[in-house]
Amino acid sequence: MASAIVDAKIYRDAAALNREDPFLFGSLLKFPNYGQLVVTGDLHGHQRNLERIQSFCDMDRAPARHVILHEMIHCEPEDLTAKDMSHLVLLQAANWKRQYPDQVHFIQGNHELAQLTNHEISKGGRIVTHDFYNGVKATYEDEADLVYQALLEFISTFPLAARTANRIFVSHSLPGHRDVAHFDTTMFNRPLTELDLSENGSVYPLLWGRYQNEQTLAELADRLDVDLFICGHQPQETGYDVRFERMLILASDHNHGVILPFDLRKNHTMSQLVQLIRPLASVA
Repeated sequence: MASAIVDAKIYRDAAALNREDPFLFGSLLKFPNYGQLVVTGDLHGHQRNLERIQSFCDMDRAPARHVILHEMIHCEPEDLTAKDMSHLVLLQAANWKRQYPDQVHFIQGNHELAQLTNHEISKGGRIVTHDFYNGVKATYEDEADLVYQALLEFISTFPLAARTANRIFVSHSLPGHRDVAHFDTTMFNRPLTELDLSENGSVYPLLWGRYQNEQTLAELADRLDVDLFICGHQPQETGYDVRFERMLILASDHNHGVILPFDLRKNHTMSQLVQLIRPLASVA
């Protein structure tokens, strides 16, 4: 059986490092105008792709390289009897943060937030939040709650989004056209409240939003003072999609998954970002 005490400490250590992230301002990560940023899409428990991301980043050889991870939990089991063991991917990511605290970063995803707030998500006939906890229970048995509480503490420290000096905004998703008018962008500048995290707060449309149209993206770009958006959340069978030349959607949770490494020192057009996309299958 896995060591509950050791693994709980990994989560607590990573949570403390998230709070101390030198790029964290309020609920937003702000990256400087040097180095490289590697942005991932949803992982959903895909351990092999996380290993490929770690291999690509090769942090020992690239001290100015950063990576953003999100939506790491709630995998798609092969059948209804299989267990969701995606907490092991979350643990691997937390340990990576301990190894490279100034280079490994996280942003909040809707599935992580649902697990944190005990908001049930139904998918394919399963309640995935329940299945996730049952996977933790299967791993740690009587000591599962010790690890689970540390795991939730880790998730609670995830910032909402990131922005770069070259005017790119990275978030799990964006509000849809019905929510943008009431979207509170000031929450990025402060610690979050319980109201922010509720279904009536602005975090919910940020993480769950879909159906962004051209007008919505233009308005958000103006209000957030950015040019381009990189997100996940919306499944992409081929690994990525571009919406209205402003929003790039990435997926990292399957065999056609991708990552996007880009230079923080210079401005990029959307077509230039697309050319930089790297298929994870090409990473040894």
